[in-house]
Amino acid sequence: MYILQSRYQLENSSLHYYGLRNKENLFKNVIRLSKRQLNIIQQLPKDLSKKEKRILGKKIIDIAVVEEEKYRKVPTSLEEAHFCKNCAANDFIIPGLEFDENGLCPMCQTKEDTKWMKAVLPILNDIPHSKKSRFDVAVFYTGGKDSTFLLYYLSKIKNLRVLALTWEIHYMSLSAKLSIEGAKKTLDKVEFISRKIDNESLRKIYSKLYELSENTCACPSLAYVLFYEVLVDEKVPYFVAGNEPVQMKGLYYNHMAPKIAYRFGSSKFLNFMVSLGRVFTLHPPLKKGQLQALLTMKQLANGDNIFKTMAGYQNSLVSNVCEAIKEVPSIVKPLKGAIRRSSWSGNIPAFIQVDLNDVSKDGIYDWRKVKDILQKECGYVPPESLSKGLHTSCQSEKCKEYSQFIRFYQMKSSMIPFSALEISLASRDQNISREEAIKEMKENLGFHLEEVEECQIMKKYFQK
Repeated sequence: MYILQSRYQLENSSLHYYGLRNKENLFKNVIRLSKRQLNIIQQLPKDLSKKEKRILGKKIIDIAVVEEEKYRKVPTSLEEAHFCKNCAANDFIIPGLEFDENGLCPMCQTKEDTKWMKAVLPILNDIPHSKKSRFDVAVFYTGGKDSTFLLYYLSKIKNLRVLALTWEIHYMSLSAKLSIEGAKKTLDKVEFISRKIDNESLRKIYSKLYELSENTCACPSLAYVLFYEVLVDEKVPYFVAGNEPVQMKGLYYNHMAPKIAYRFGSSKFLNFMVSLGRVFTLHPPLKKGQLQALLTMKQLANGDNIFKTMAGYQNSLVSNVCEAIKEVPSIVKPLKGAIRRSSWSGNIPAFIQVDLNDVSKDGIYDWRKVKDILQKECGYVPPESLSKGLHTSCQSEKCKEYSQFIRFYQMKSSMIPFSALEISLASRDQNISREEAIKEMKENLGFHLEEVEECQIMKKYFQK
């Protein structure tokens, strides 16, 4: 008896694989079917004749269509999971994760091939002092570990004038609030601004976002909407978000950013061609990071670019936020105005990345050491669970993790849970030990088959 292998799902006239495949087949998750192949697969489970096997072919037989005894069961807990021999990746938090003959996951198999892929934004670790603004750089600051480290590095180590921009979310954790107060007391070269969206508007956005994503995570997109006008008016030359290296690499393994995206920021030729097009339309040429800023803000103001969608690289998190924002059209009016003004004047704040590995001792952004530094230097307050190192600023982070996990587990979404990739990559790249990563999975992250209580925090707010 032949059946469809686990993690394969028939969708229209194609078989889709929900998982992360080995190096040689990385991202080859779709098998297009002929009419005869489709007819056979629609009849499964069944015994296959020699003719039917010939029609299906070797590409499908024993990979997507298998005998019952070769069916791979999906684990229902971490205890049942098969772990990578090198990192903390496993086939429970990433259902459909494949392993090679050495027991390595695809991320470990491709470590050397992807080590140059640092960011989809231009990397600028040494930011110059500005002569045109009161500020040298702005940081989207949440009170979490990564954005606090950026404030510390830019203001204390690089001696820059920093503007810290905080969107006051309803779910901000107590440790994040205390860390923000600690930073205000200790970081003298940082100016802090915070903004909040009115509850009525935010509930409309959150309600739609929950309908689309089954969580209300809109960070940092809504923060960009709120503060881009400030960046333009203050003529801030650069802005940076608190993204650590594993978050950048996670985009690649989630098939949200192609390899070329990691070259674009440093490619003089590609940036020259873009600037040449602007000159022909009487716009000032762009400096490094300005195109990335414009594209990010235009997506939030107008929705996904059609060419990006056609290419098959789409960040559903951002796309869903863009769709949810439409519930309150007035919220993007100031953003659209700021985009027009900055595009014509050339006064565009450049969206850049500070590589936290590059600026850390020994080239590794060690989560434990970072937290120790921040407690001593910035008044940082760690979360109650001392083992938590991933996403520390939000009370409802588990709800986002749970919803992404359960949707992928049930093959309702092709997006691999962000935290599953990030914690695995962090252990692979030694930002955290394998043992610490597994402990964090068990104690702090939302990888559960039953709904986590943090989902109620979200629902109670937008259902009032």
